[in-house]
Amino acid sequence: MDSLVSFYPLLATVVAYLVGSLSFAVIVSRAMGLNDPRTYGSKNPGATNVLRSGSKAAAVVTLLLDAFKGWLPVMLVKWFGEPYGLGDGTVALVGLAAFVGHLFPVFFRFVGGKGVATALGVLLAISGILGLATAATWLVVAYAFRYSSLASLVAALFAPVYYIFGDGAAWAMDKSILLAIAVMSLLLVWRHAENIGRLVKGTESRLGKKKA
Repeated sequence: MDSLVSFYPLLATVVAYLVGSLSFAVIVSRAMGLNDPRTYGSKNPGATNVLRSGSKAAAVVTLLLDAFKGWLPVMLVKWFGEPYGLGDGTVALVGLAAFVGHLFPVFFRFVGGKGVATALGVLLAISGILGLATAATWLVVAYAFRYSSLASLVAALFAPVYYIFGDGAAWAMDKSILLAIAVMSLLLVWRHAENIGRLVKGTESRLGKKKA
């Protein structure tokens, strides 16, 4: 019985990684007859780059599905995990695994996107307030400066802060979840290293700009 209890968190984490490995930017683009997003623009398989194809519908569907694949594994653990001994520690592992799956998808030769939408899905599942606060930060910065990358960087840096200083009773702050959020934030910053360089040089593409 003890071996089964210890097996369930591992199983949930592996499943979450596999779900996260579904690169919906590529899948949706193929389904809608668009070019592979890895061949134009930033070559990043994410909603922002899909938008550069000129198809807002494809970008919206990609955004929603990428967020959903981060949200679903966490919610399944929260809904059904307690009888199997799956608590906040597993919530943290599953959320991080889905995010890492997007970054390094096993189904797409470990070449994935930057994980912004998937991270948002994870945050929304951890706490609706946390996710909405982070999303609002992204929207404000994106609207003000028209740079998706800058908005993502600012939102990533603020997410752990929102978790720490939010209503503890509502968010039930847990160190393992805080660590998972912090790791996701650091990985997001790392994945945006090239964007940071272009922002500094003033050559970063603005939101809504179509592919060359």
